[in-house]
Amino acid sequence: MTNELPDLATFDGVLFDLDGVLTPTAEVHMHAWQTMFTELFTAWGIEPAYTEDDYFRWLDGKQRYDGVASLLRSRDVEIPWGDPSDPPTADTVCGIGNRKNEVFARVLRSEGIAPYPGSLALIEQLRAAGTPIGVVSSSKNADEVLRAAGIRDFFPVVMDGVVAERERLRSKPAPDMFAEGARMLGVDPARSAAVEDAHSGVASAAAAGFALVIGVDRGAGAQALLDHGATLVVDDLAAFVR
Repeated sequence: MTNELPDLATFDGVLFDLDGVLTPTAEVHMHAWQTMFTELFTAWGIEPAYTEDDYFRWLDGKQRYDGVASLLRSRDVEIPWGDPSDPPTADTVCGIGNRKNEVFARVLRSEGIAPYPGSLALIEQLRAAGTPIGVVSSSKNADEVLRAAGIRDFFPVVMDGVVAERERLRSKPAPDMFAEGARMLGVDPARSAAVEDAHSGVASAAAAGFALVIGVDRGAGAQALLDHGATLVVDDLAAFVR
């Protein structure tokens, strides 16, 4: 199967999502969201109860506050947006997002993180080939996660939630973040590849005009990734290691 897949080193550049693509932080995010929303829904009497499907439908790949608003809207709940400086105790979209981030940071610090072996092998291969690589992540924790995983130095460009907020870029599935990542890396999306594991992420990369959009199926579903814009889907990036 490996020989049937394109050689990523032949592209002008490759932009990777972080959570669920390079590192298994999606599992930490899923745990943090579930913990926080289960408590919130119980306290506010919101039904139906939070499920894993809510993560993939409303949260996965989106900037934190946009995800909070989307999920609450799915339950017909509207609250003030607030401000990113809101404390985690605030009953605003930003406050709830900050509440979740406290849980995430606590788990990351206590348990650490390691890159997926197949992903590490691929970025090592691309670096050796001189192919420009970067990260496009909705997370504001991207730099911390990359450093915890020991792979920050691989990426001269990290287009993350901090940059997105500063530049007022729209969340995935809008093309903004992948388009800006390509600009920062100095590559043309039409001659570059993007790697994502989220429905919103593959849609974003496709909308930004990437020549190849790789879906990594970590639970989002291969057909769903194809339906949202992936060119092809693999179970692990080891499939591209030559």
